[in-house]
Amino acid sequence: MTDHARAAVEHLRDSTNFHWYVIPLLLFVLYVYAVEVERRNWNVVFAGLALWGADWFNEIWNSLVFHFTGRAPVWGASGDSAYQILIGLNIEICFMFAVMGIAAAKLLPPPGTRILGLPNRPVLIALNSVASVGVELLLNRAGVLTWDWPWWQAKFPFLIFLIGYVPFFTACFLVHDMAAVRTKAVTVGALLGIDVAALAVFGTLGWL
Repeated sequence: MTDHARAAVEHLRDSTNFHWYVIPLLLFVLYVYAVEVERRNWNVVFAGLALWGADWFNEIWNSLVFHFTGRAPVWGASGDSAYQILIGLNIEICFMFAVMGIAAAKLLPPPGTRILGLPNRPVLIALNSVASVGVELLLNRAGVLTWDWPWWQAKFPFLIFLIGYVPFFTACFLVHDMAAVRTKAVTVGALLGIDVAALAVFGTLGWL
């Protein structure tokens, strides 16, 4: 086990690290969604939940990588946190991703709009993913987001871009653009349902 992984495991689901700022952060997330629900802006609501659900999916398989290798997760969150949920996910990161999809969806132009002559959705998926990878590079340099595998490093960020963020924004925008609210709800419900089932099964087995 790497030192970074050990540091993250030491704080895994340890409630003694709780800080009160978690409560206003939670209320902020709830407020962001409440505003969109009040406006009946279902495109944005479900887009935000889709990105959040995609992140949970990634965090679950990342934890499984650590369990089965016994060495390190693909990414670890070993910095100070009010609550370490999974080895690569703390409560602060969880809240961040809950809001990230809302912000990305609200900035979407109409589907037919072109950017430099290109369809805007692929362009914005790429730009949002590049910006997110840039933030991760800064967090890694600060030592709070750790990478211990040679193929997932700052010197080769392509996989971080391709696996870490492109699926998030793709899910977010696809759900946003779905024609029917029912289709959005079913899609997001299925994604979150898979996440909940995986957390229940793998958590019970002690793999997370």
